[in-house]
Amino acid sequence: MKLPWMVITLVAAMLCVAGCSSRSGSADDEGGGATTAADSVISADFGSLTNVCQKGDAQSSPTQGVTGSDINVGVFTDVGFTKQPEFVDAAKVFTSWCNELGGINGRKLIANTRDSKLMETRQQMIAACRQDFALVGGGSALDGLGVKERLGCGLPSFPAQVAQLTSVGSELEISAAPTQTPGYDSYYQFRTWLLKDAYPESAAAVGMINGDSPVTKVIGAQSLESIEAAGGTIVYNDLYPAMGVSDWTPYAQAIKSKGVKGLVYNGDFKQLAKLEAALTEMDYKLDWIDTNSNAYGEQFIELAGNSTEFQNNYLDLGGVAPLNSDEPAITTMKALYAKYAPDATLTGPSIRAMSSWLLFAKSAASCGDNLTRTCLYNTAKSETSWTGGGLTAPQNLAQPAPPSPCFNVQKATPQGWEAADFHPDNGLYRCNIPPLKYTTVFGTPLTLADVGKSMSDVK
Repeated sequence: MKLPWMVITLVAAMLCVAGCSSRSGSADDEGGGATTAADSVISADFGSLTNVCQKGDAQSSPTQGVTGSDINVGVFTDVGFTKQPEFVDAAKVFTSWCNELGGINGRKLIANTRDSKLMETRQQMIAACRQDFALVGGGSALDGLGVKERLGCGLPSFPAQVAQLTSVGSELEISAAPTQTPGYDSYYQFRTWLLKDAYPESAAAVGMINGDSPVTKVIGAQSLESIEAAGGTIVYNDLYPAMGVSDWTPYAQAIKSKGVKGLVYNGDFKQLAKLEAALTEMDYKLDWIDTNSNAYGEQFIELAGNSTEFQNNYLDLGGVAPLNSDEPAITTMKALYAKYAPDATLTGPSIRAMSSWLLFAKSAASCGDNLTRTCLYNTAKSETSWTGGGLTAPQNLAQPAPPSPCFNVQKATPQGWEAADFHPDNGLYRCNIPPLKYTTVFGTPLTLADVGKSMSDVK
């Protein structure tokens, strides 16, 4: 009976509302080459990156998924369950743009949708192992179910998002955008700002509410250690049925009775909007609510309604450029979406996916005609200050631990999300609070050795 609770919460709380096409197939099969502006001139540059895609004379077929004319990549998604298309949209936009420029040294990109529909991660990974050269720009809530198969077939992964602890930081996995790092808290800097800078009086009365599932309980334990390390005291710690709550009034009353001033919420933002409606109805205003980054988008603004003005909703983008910034890379990304997927909605996962595609393309291009998985992986891992052309704060992919200290905060308003006053000291980001290393071991990522393989088996 706990399984439905777990899967619903994973999709919402783990930032894995992954999406691709609503059917199996490649992004190219879905009109990836179509444009909305006929005969428009496009550039091969993306922010600070130059010549991302290019013509060439590649001819060899050095490994699975790579021929003289094509490169097959897999895009994981749970779209069959979530109906969220961020990752297929990103694949369509990037492959359309790249292929129009000539591809990767002349090889055209074919993006194969791997729709795990939440519960079919392993089956889709087996399919990817049979066809794909690498995985790019996707994610699935139960990604840990396919790691053994991925490592067993030597498949590199450039995910937009990772979720389960066996997957986070696993070997042959390269996260181009800021994400979880094994052994470190992703939100410590943000919570330190909330508790010490923004609302110091709230530190003595922090509440936490999580969806009732085994995985989300781990998130709750991580949050507890993070909050206490940042100087907070938990006065309310509760679970709610991850399938949802019909009446949030009892929870709102409990929060009020405990005198909670700051609330950490882990779960579906649709349920959070209902909880906030109950709090607002009883005229109880918290100093802050940590909505978590899966709420970043217009849908939460619409659902929360009056609560966006009455309550203080914050989220940490964790070093990813906000969509409302004038960063050239964001401007370029918006232009590409307008050209190749005008009906798509840009989200935080869209930005992460684009950074993954850019890293893949740059690394693959550097390998030339002899495009192998080993060359691709080693080239990507050599990046020591990756920003996706300006989509993120710099990431050291060669040495991901400790993670970048940079974070950035957005606040919900009736007009939409806007930058909070979090005192940035490095452009869009604040980078002066060191990351927190957990004292508790919450999980261990899988390695090639765990499946009886080594880098010599990666072809």
